[in-house]
Amino acid sequence: MEGRLPVKGNEQERPSLRTQSRDEGKQATLERIREAVKRNKEAKLTSLYHHVYNVEHLKAGYFGLKKKAAPGVDGETWAHYGEKLEANLADLAGRLARGAYRAQPVRRKYIPKPDGRQRPLGIPALEDKIVQSVAAHILSVIWEEEFLGFSYGFRRGRNPHQALNALTVGIEQKRVSWVLDADIRGFFDTISHEWMVKFIEHRIGDRRMVALIQKWLKAGVLEEGQWTWSEAGTPQGGLISPVLANIYLYYTFDLWAHHWRKQKAQGEVIVVRYADDCVPRRLSE
Repeated sequence: MEGRLPVKGNEQERPSLRTQSRDEGKQATLERIREAVKRNKEAKLTSLYHHVYNVEHLKAGYFGLKKKAAPGVDGETWAHYGEKLEANLADLAGRLARGAYRAQPVRRKYIPKPDGRQRPLGIPALEDKIVQSVAAHILSVIWEEEFLGFSYGFRRGRNPHQALNALTVGIEQKRVSWVLDADIRGFFDTISHEWMVKFIEHRIGDRRMVALIQKWLKAGVLEEGQWTWSEAGTPQGGLISPVLANIYLYYTFDLWAHHWRKQKAQGEVIVVRYADDCVPRRLSE
């Protein structure tokens, strides 16, 4: 991490006992994937997709969803889907296994931003949320071994408090020459699908896993009854979007920033990034 260790009260987030009891099988799978990545950080993983259509993994994904979350275009709620959970998950797993699963378009919703503008959110259908949850955990485990210390957003054991702690120590306890606050305008809506797939393929050689991610990228948006095909971007609100955003920014920003401050910068530079918000600081030499 940049700056300093987390202050008291900002300990790493821990899963509840209820969650632990429900997803022990999933955690064991993720640990095996993590060990495979550690053994060879250059190799592509070629056998991942079967973990996605594992019924127990899908069940853990279902129980990890917010029970009162707004429904997507399917109108399906967490409670109603759970009335026939075993049958529904078995059907979903079967469609995933034989390639019959189809990602549905996200339902567009807007929420106000502090500056008066509207932030577009994309609400996936319930089954898409379940599958995305499983896939997001797999991708996170793979790239967590590569992500750099100054990235704080959407990572296990990382939170906004830690990012603020790092920012605070740089400003209050160091001699600062300048501070740059940067934000990528419309980042989630402008992610290149072509480059996103190339970055995913850097570590994943399982074609079915890559194709699954492409289904979500191209599912489109339904707004006021009109479907729009997605030429770029990944919707804010999708469970897969945060990890895809981190992967994209790792290759397009983090590696560049790390190389620049080591090879080009004059003096020490501290970087703090939370999703697409970034604060580089140059310290006095």
